[in-house]
Order: sequence, then structure tokens, then C-alpha cells
Amino acid sequence: MHPSKIPAKVLTELNRQFNQELSAAHSYRALSIWCEAQNLTGFAGYFAKQAAEEHVHAEKISAHIIDRDAMPKTTAIAAPKYDFKSLLEVASHAQAMEQSNTQGINSVYEAALGARDYPAQVLMQWFINEQVEEEAWCFEMVERVQAATCAGALSDLDRHIERYLTGDKGEK
Repeated sequence: MHPSKIPAKVLTELNRQFNQELSAAHSYRALSIWCEAQNLTGFAGYFAKQAAEEHVHAEKISAHIIDRDAMPKTTAIAAPKYDFKSLLEVASHAQAMEQSNTQGINSVYEAALGARDYPAQVLMQWFINEQVEEEAWCFEMVERVQAATCAGALSDLDRHIERYLTGDKGEK
């Protein structure tokens, strides 16, 4: 490999975000497993898809780093939270994760702006737009779980959560 074409601070931030995306995937897997154990198969499936999406995000950052003659650095991923008292706690946890992810993406973008790293700015603009959707879906999910105050409403929500949060497309 040649010397990296990515300014050092930007590379540090990209690597941090790369690992944050992998951590988010790990956390979404834990949410999926918790929901599966509670027989909330709709939420389990939704969170499993979110886990896969976070892996795609990590791959997107990794490819960008490699394309610019640098090496992505993987770090240890902490064990995710896996014990929850309620579906509302799960939904709120997912929302907090997405808010944290938005902050991380913004940090990469700010570093890219400061370094005048235009390729990284363009990459992060895609992520910024993605996070607007992610946070909106989490906000809606929390609201819908809060509104599902009886077993029938929760069962209906579980059956249709993906359709509600993705506009009936079945995928994002």
C-alpha cells in the first residue's frame, strides 16, 4: 500500500465509525434475539434486518478506506446490552443507538470538512441522509410501542412493525 490519501484525523474518525457500525450490528443482533425469545417475531425480524444493514454500512466505510490506500482497523467490540424489561426499553435502546450513530457520523463529516477531504464528505453525506431515516423510524417505533397498551395492540404491532416503519416496501 502507498501512503494513505486520507488525512490522519479523517482516517481516525472513519475507523472509529467503521467499528461503531460493527458494534451497532452486534447490538441489533442482541435486540433481535431478545425479541425472538419473547415471541415478538416481527420485531426480531426487523432488528435482524437492521443488524445486516449496519454490516453493509461498515462495509461501505471499509471500501472507502481501502479505495484510498489505507487499511481499515477493526477493534474489540463490547458485549451489547441484551437484557431488557420490556419492548419499550428495547425500542428506546435502538433509538439511543441511532442517535449515537448520528453523532459519530457527524464527527467524521466535521473532520472531513476541516481537512477539506471531499471524498469523505461525499461519503458521509450519504450516511447523514440515511440517519435522518433511521432516527425517524426509531422515533415512530418508540411512539407505536408506547401506544400499544394492550396485548392485542402489541400483537398487531409485532405482526406489522416492518410495514409500518418501512412504508410497506418490505425493505429499506
